[in-house]
Parts: sequence; structure tokens; C-alpha cells
Amino acid sequence: MRYTITEDNRIILASETGVLDIEPSNIKEKGNLRSGKILSIDFTRNKVKFDQEIKNTICNREPYNNWLKKNRITADMLPKKKSKFKKINDLDLERFHKVFGYSKEDIEKVIYPMTKNASEPIGSMGNDTPIAVLSKKPKHISNYFKQLFAQVTNPPIDPIREKDVMSLITHLGNVSNLLSQKDTDCRNIMLESPILNDETLEKIRSIDIFNLQSKTINAYYKVDKKGGNLKKALNRLCRYVDDAIDDGYEFIIISDRFLDSSHAPIPSLLSCSCIHNHLIRSGKRGKVGLIVESGDAWEVHHYATLLSFGANAINPYMAFATIRKLRESNSSSDIKKLKTLKNNYINSIEKGLLKVFSKIGISTLKSYQGSQLFEIIGINRNTVDQYFTSTTSRIQGLGINDIERENNKKHFHAYNHEQTDLDVGGLLSWKKEGEKHAFNPETISLLQHSTIKNDFSLFKKYSSKVNHLNKTSIRSNFDFNFINDSIPLSEVESSKNIYKRFATGAMSFGSISHEAHTNLAIAMNRLGGRSNSGEGGEDEVRFKIKENGDNLSSAIKQIASGRFGVTINYLNNAKEIQIKMAQGAKPGEGGQLPGHKVDDWIARVRNSTPGVGLISPPPHHDIYSIEDLSQLIFDLKNANRDADISVKLVSKAGVGTIAAGVAKAKSDKILISGYDGGTGASPISSIQHAGLPWELGLSETQQTLMKNGLRSRVKLQVDGQIKTGRDLAIASILGADEWGISTAALISQGCIMMRKCHLNTCPVGIATQDKTLRKRFNGEVDHMVNLIHFLTEELREIMASLGVRKVDDLIGNTKLLKQKKNQNWKTKNLDLNPILFSHLDKPKNYYNSSHQKDFLSDQLDYVLLEKIKDTLDNPSVRSNVSTQIKSTDRAVGTIISSEISRKFGSEAISEDSININFIGSAGQSFGAFGSKGLTLKIEGDSNDYFGKGLSGAKLIIRPPKESRFVANENMIIGNVALYGATSGSCFINGKAGERFCVRNSGVDVVVEGVGDNACEYMTGGVALILGNIGKNFGAGMSGGIAYIYGNKNLNNFNKSSIDLVNTNEEDIKKIKALLHSHRKYTDSHLASFILDDIQNQKNNFTKVYPKELRRIHEKNKIHANG
Repeated sequence: MRYTITEDNRIILASETGVLDIEPSNIKEKGNLRSGKILSIDFTRNKVKFDQEIKNTICNREPYNNWLKKNRITADMLPKKKSKFKKINDLDLERFHKVFGYSKEDIEKVIYPMTKNASEPIGSMGNDTPIAVLSKKPKHISNYFKQLFAQVTNPPIDPIREKDVMSLITHLGNVSNLLSQKDTDCRNIMLESPILNDETLEKIRSIDIFNLQSKTINAYYKVDKKGGNLKKALNRLCRYVDDAIDDGYEFIIISDRFLDSSHAPIPSLLSCSCIHNHLIRSGKRGKVGLIVESGDAWEVHHYATLLSFGANAINPYMAFATIRKLRESNSSSDIKKLKTLKNNYINSIEKGLLKVFSKIGISTLKSYQGSQLFEIIGINRNTVDQYFTSTTSRIQGLGINDIERENNKKHFHAYNHEQTDLDVGGLLSWKKEGEKHAFNPETISLLQHSTIKNDFSLFKKYSSKVNHLNKTSIRSNFDFNFINDSIPLSEVESSKNIYKRFATGAMSFGSISHEAHTNLAIAMNRLGGRSNSGEGGEDEVRFKIKENGDNLSSAIKQIASGRFGVTINYLNNAKEIQIKMAQGAKPGEGGQLPGHKVDDWIARVRNSTPGVGLISPPPHHDIYSIEDLSQLIFDLKNANRDADISVKLVSKAGVGTIAAGVAKAKSDKILISGYDGGTGASPISSIQHAGLPWELGLSETQQTLMKNGLRSRVKLQVDGQIKTGRDLAIASILGADEWGISTAALISQGCIMMRKCHLNTCPVGIATQDKTLRKRFNGEVDHMVNLIHFLTEELREIMASLGVRKVDDLIGNTKLLKQKKNQNWKTKNLDLNPILFSHLDKPKNYYNSSHQKDFLSDQLDYVLLEKIKDTLDNPSVRSNVSTQIKSTDRAVGTIISSEISRKFGSEAISEDSININFIGSAGQSFGAFGSKGLTLKIEGDSNDYFGKGLSGAKLIIRPPKESRFVANENMIIGNVALYGATSGSCFINGKAGERFCVRNSGVDVVVEGVGDNACEYMTGGVALILGNIGKNFGAGMSGGIAYIYGNKNLNNFNKSSIDLVNTNEEDIKKIKALLHSHRKYTDSHLASFILDDIQNQKNNFTKVYPKELRRIHEKNKIHANG
């Protein structure tokens, strides 16, 4: 929010500057209303009150600090109490593991790494196992719940680099009336974390302070063959809780410790949510704190579901008992103390929880508790309404008696089964006796041999195995509905036409090797399909076609939150530009390429430093709303008007509404990714539990776009574990115009699903940058060509059997599908009809049949192009142009830069060849992707995204000469300036807003003050800041250098990412050169003051040195010295 205060006592407050024309001499002050800040206008006193004054008035109304000191309780204040429970012996521990559903994999691959590393384990590749309701194994109830996440409509948060806004603090006790304030309202227990160790739980169980009391209620039911006992037990549980609240208890402990051969524990998520929703309905929820004493919570997702469905705190006593057993069984000499192992485990859960609720854009646990931010897959509506009220569940499934039956299977295994071993698991990687995987040794072998031998019959064996693999996906529960007569295969659309509908999934150069990356590009270009560069940029040598005619350039150039390698030349060598809003395997999260994968080649392509790790932020910092996405689409259309713009979304509840907004924002294509897509590295809880199958998201998107008359405007693409021609056919019937192939593509190149991508140890040379391992790569372009051909031929055979001649006639024709009749007790009540619902009967409305309307025709750049055409025709001729600019003139300079790139490539033209001077207020994205040779100067001010993606241009901005205010005390540009800038220079005679120079990787810039989160994730360039800095400066900064003038705000630095060091002679030389340029271009009074007194003022500069960059510099210095 920008504001202007005038000399004649007016205030103009708007989302942009320049909405009204005001004489520069009449402007008294220019500023911005920062996030979390407020202002008020007092008309009686003719005064504007700002944030601190308003909040001080509110905070001084009552002695709040004294109230807290007197009444607030912390765990440390409570006396220690001995537990009444005996230590769980080894025999009981093994039995309880079975009762609660632990597997060997859970203990060895989830819990143990947490105790060792204090962080959640990382996995790779996608999830090709059945969703819980389709699995024949008894599942943890939380596996039916999928985490929601933010995409487009609000941003996710980085819980690591922006930890200062995150909080796990929780309060236990009676929640008072906010409108009635008194000191006893503070009388509750404050906990720094919702995860309670055994000692803290016993303190609360025995609490005796301020007359506060706790009550433990056992959550169990009797096991018998009749069933129906779970429902009765839940009703009984709610009665007990009501009685406890009526008796004055402030803390209720829901415990599942009571179990034996006749009694099974109620799943803690079910008991907690049941009580939580019951108390909401009865109006009593605020009167009590709910603590869950849980045996079935051990991984991050379990805790997230418990907290989201009402728990205030959780004691995972079985996880702690398991950790004790792990320590006793480990004979290693470096085994840590039990307390350390438990603390590591708690820390890993806490980090995981921050990750889970930050991905939906929530920063505090208090906001997440009770939010129920999940979608349920496979539990029926009646059960959801009763126990998980208001949570989305679209395809029905298990009832309460079925949940009881599944829970009883675990109990039976523990007490009555001859088998003594724990289940092996097999979710994270294939195991012979474990969970089913669609890609297993047999199917991988068949696929590879078929593509190597170019044997379609062998491919058919592979696809038959995959298609009949015990219903592992939603689509496997569909049958084709043969309502038409079959037709000859020769009448079906040609393979050559269908090839054009294929794309590879986004896999970056960095996550996979050069050899694998280029093979996919060559194959798709040969076929007329499109390969996807991924988010790591692309070496420009690949833009030139080889002598044999092969094209190594990825047709789809991806632009993700890290903006790695995104330059004006990169964008102009794309047929399609894809905005990655989320990734199927880890939606709502950013990525990180570890330093050992960043060699010289990758560092050059990504504009970074070899050996220094690279971070992609969770959000695009220029997309916090659908309007912001519309702006980026506009910017990219300006950068390359011939390219299609696509937006990658991940399947979730509500994705259809988001997709409608994306279509209205003028995207040409929308990609719906399934949760089961691949990844180079992701927390295992994200791989397993975030996002939805693409069948749900695609059908919702298709239906929403049709209902709103938008379907014909956009193409729909889908990806996520698409393996066979049957998958292609079903995807198109549900609405897909195009398909993305990723995992199968890598398998065709030799991938054997070792799931070691994140370790850089891929044994077949695909997901590694290790030169020795890359020599093992045996993939061939023809193998990928054969895969696409086989998929196409299988699709054509299906089309012929359905009597469908063209893919367009297949798209959205849901009458061609029907649900299979299911005999399995878990799947018999599934209802997939919502997926097959159709709004319209007219086939022409089902698929993409038109184009988005042109929205560039009135751009100011077209007027300017006429005035600089002499330079574009002859670079030795310089152009100088002056013109007015207004806030509705957006992305000025971007079309010009596109023309420069098209004519001259990345070499562009010499500096200052084209000089354009503007007077007024520039709109958003001024100078976006500005090319070398272009100099843009504003006398006035500018809005958000100033210099986004700058690619060599020079930007200059200063206040009008008639201005009376002090330039370095006033706002001149908006938020997110120079985001993803790669090269060039910038001189700003005033203050910038929030998130200045995020992901700057090569621009030298001078500015006279910045807001919060400046220089975040910066990897290159120099930022000279002649003024105050906001909070969290330099978070995630791993390269480049910043210099700060003055020492008022040095505590605002992110100390985990950067060091503050004294400047040396070389630094002062750089600073002086930048100051001279700044004074030359902007007439900055501050720059003049410093230069005129440089011998004294040089001591007021502090150098900001990224820790990662410093480590590499010192390492290189050691090597250089022998």
C-alpha cells in the first residue's frame, strides 16, 4: 500500500503510486504501509497516526505485562511428578507397534533418522503406491487425509529463512472472552511447542496451581467380531468429556494407553477430532485444552492432522519408547544420550510442522490448530460430517464400521496372529512383501527392454502389468464404456498429430545430468512434442540447432520461484513459458540444490557460485494473488509475445476455482499435476501426504472451466505417474488436451528407481552431476522416441475400440467411462461419479478451440519502438527518446528488450545504445527483463516489480527536480524490485519497499533504504544500501555482496545466512565507483555528501558477506596456497 501526503494536507492511499496527478512541489512525504503495519486518519486533529503511536495507545490501556507475570504458567513452573506408568518392556513394545500400525520402515527409515539428524528424512522420485482406500494393507487413519497448500491465491511461507515470523507456541486451558478483559484471562499454560515429553505430560496430569485440574480419559473400545463398538465408544468418550468440563476440569488428556487382547485403542486422530467437533457443536470447546497421549503418532503428518483437528498438545509416548529401544539396540560407540535423541526427534517434528502449515501460508500454530486444512480421500460423507465436520470428502468410501474393521486388523495381528515380525512397510521404496508399487522391478524391466528393442508387444506386456496392478490409482477403478461401435485403427488420428500433445515433466539441469536432459529435449523435438527445461535455466549453446538437425533446446522454458537462468534471451528461445506455481511431490514448498551438485557448468547457467547451494523460495515473491499472476503472465507475454504461457498447478480441493482465475488471467495453458509426480528431493511427508491424485483435480478443473464458459480458451495438460496408453485415454476423457511424461521418460533412459536422486549417487548417471557416475549413462534418444510412439499407438488402439477418431472427440467425453464394480470391502462404497459429472452436452465446449485475446496492442513500447528503430537496424546509431509515463503503463521496456534479444541474442548491443527518459509514475514491472544496451531513466516514481528479471539494462530513477522532500527519506519504488535480476545496473535515488533484490544474481545496485527481507536468496551482484534496512536482511543469501551505510539497523540481519565484516580497500574502491555513478545518474545529495567526506564516511560502511560464499572463498584460498 502506497501513500502520499501533500503540503495542502491531503493523503492519497492506494495500492499503487501515481493514481492521481499531483504537482511534485506539493508533495510533502511518500511512503508505504508495510505488512503488519497500520495507520489511521484523525480528522478532528487533522493528523495521520502511524503504527507505533496507535499500538502504544492500545497496549497501555491495561497493565498487560503485570497480568502475564502474575498469571501465566509455563511447564518449568510446574513441579516434577513421577509417572504412574511402568516402562514399556520389549515384548509389549513389539506388540504395541503392531497394534498402532508401525512398520520396520517407519522405525528404521523415519524415526531413526529423525533422532540422528534432527530433521525429517528426505526422499526422491514420486509416490507410485496406492492411496489408503485402495491399499489392501491396514492403514493409519491419517493416510486418508491429504495436506492442503497455497497456490496463486495466497503465498506459502519459507519457515527456515523467515523463521522470525513462525511460532509453535500453544496455550492450554480455558479460552476467555476477548471482549471482556481481566487479569485471570491469562491463567493458562503456555508451551513453546505442542510436542510434550513424558515428564511434561506428567506435570500437567498432576497440576495443582490456581485451582486448575486435568482429567485423563481413556480412548478404547472392545474388540469382537460383531463390530459397532467403535461408534459406541466415541459417543461414550464425548459424554465423559462433557462431564469433565462440567466438573471444572481445564485440561483433558485423551489417552490410548489402555489396551489389551480384548480392547483396541481408538485412532487418536478420530478420538481427538470427534471430541473437538462435539465440543464446538455444544459451545464448550473454548473451555478446555485437549492433550492427546498418543501411541499412533510418530511421523510429521500424524502430528499435523492431530493439531489441525483440535489437539492443543501431543505426547507421543510410543515414539519415545521406540527411541529408547533404538538406543539400547545400537552398539555404536557414537550413540547419543537418550535425552539428546528424544530432543532431536522433537526438533525434527517441530521443523516438519512448521513446513506443513507454512505451505498453506500460515505462520503460527495458533492459527493452524482446529483449521482442518485437509482433504479426505476414501471416507464417506456421514462419517466425515459426524467426526471430521466440514472437511472436504468427494468420493465417499469407508464408514465408521469400516474404520473399526481396519483398526481391528492391526489388533488381530498383534494378539492373535502367528506372524511375529512387524510389517516391512515398503511405502518409501519397493520391498517384496511390502506395499504395491506400480514401478517395480518387473515393470521397470519390461518398459526398458521394450524401448531398447523397439518391441511394441513387450510394451503391451508392461502396460498390462501396470494397468492390472490391483487398483493402485483412482483411474484403475474405471472401465471404458463402449457405447459406440469400434472403428478400424486406420481411421484414428495419426500418430504424428498425437505426438504434439506430449511434453516431458519439468526436470532441471542440475537435478538430472546434461546427458539425460538433452536426450529428452532431442527426442521431443524430433517428434514435435515439447520437453521442459525445469527451473534451472538452460545453457545457451543448446539454442542452436546441430548440424545433423537435432535441436537440444527445451521447447518449454520454466520460470519458477528461484528464477534461475531466467533472462530475456532464455525467454525468447521458448515456444512455451511455464510458470511453476507448485510441484506435485512437494506443493507449497521451495527447492534446494545442494552445493555438491553445483559445479562450474551449473553455476554458470544459474548465475551463481560453484559449490554454493541454491534455494528456490516457496512462493514466487511477485505472486501473492491472482492479480499478481496476471501481471507475470502479462510480463512474460511482453518478453516473448509468440510463446504460449502455461501455469503449473497441483491437484487439490478448489483447484478448479483457481484454474478459472488463471484462465481469466490470460494463461494459454493450465497444467494439473498429481501428488504422485517425481522430485529430485523432498521431505517424505510431502511425497506421501500433500496434494491429490490428478483425476480429482483435472475433473474439477474441467467442470469448473466449462461451467464458467472458459474451457475453450485454454489447453489443459496433466502429469503425474502417467505410464500407459490407458492413462492417456482416461486423462483426456477427464479433460486433458495434453499429457506430461516424467518418471516413465527417465526409466526409458535407464532409471531403476533407486530413489537416490537427492544424494548425487545415481548409479545409472541420470540424477547426478558426478562425472564418474555420468559415464555410466546408457540412455538413447531413440528409447524416448520409442516410448512416446508406444504410448501413442496404445492410445490409438483404445480410441479405435471406443469408436473415437480424434483426440479432441475424446476430451471431456465422460460417457466413455464407468466405475468398476468393486468387491473389496474398502472400495465397495467408493463413488467416483463426481469425477465423471459433466455440465454440458456440446462436444465443442469440452476442449481448447480458441485463443486468448491479444492484450499487448496498446503497449507504450510499440510507440517507442518506432522511435528507436534506427538503432535496432544499425546498432552503431544511438537513440535518445523522452516521453511521459503513467501508472497504467506496465512492463515498459520489455517488448523493446525482446526485440533486442531476437535480433542480437545474449550479446545484445553496447551499453547506452538506447536511452529513454520518462517523466511521471511508472506502472508495475518497469524495465522487466530489460536487455543490455537499454538505459531507462525515470524522473518521478515507480510501482512494484521494478527491474524484475533485469538482463543487462541500466535503470535509473530519481524524484522530480521540483520536489521539496528529502529523497533518501521517501519511497520511490515499490515492493519486489529486481526480483530474479541477472545482470545490469540500477541507481535508485530514494527508498525501496519490501523484498528488494530477492534472488539478485548479478546486478549492481545503489538504493537509499530498503524494507523487510531485502537481498533474500541473493546469489550474485552488489547491493549498496545508503540507509536503513528492514527486518530479516539477507535471509538465504548465498552469493553476491552487500554494503550498508550506517549502523542503525544492524540487528535486522539474518545471522544464520550472513556475516558482518569490516570493509577493506578493495571494498571501498567498489563503493566509491558505485557512489560516483549514483551521483552522476541521479544527482543524489546523499551520495555527494558521502563522497565529499569519504575519508570519514568510509568507516560507516559494513560489508555483508554470505557464509556460504565466504566458505568457498576461504576454501579456494587454501587450495591456491598449496
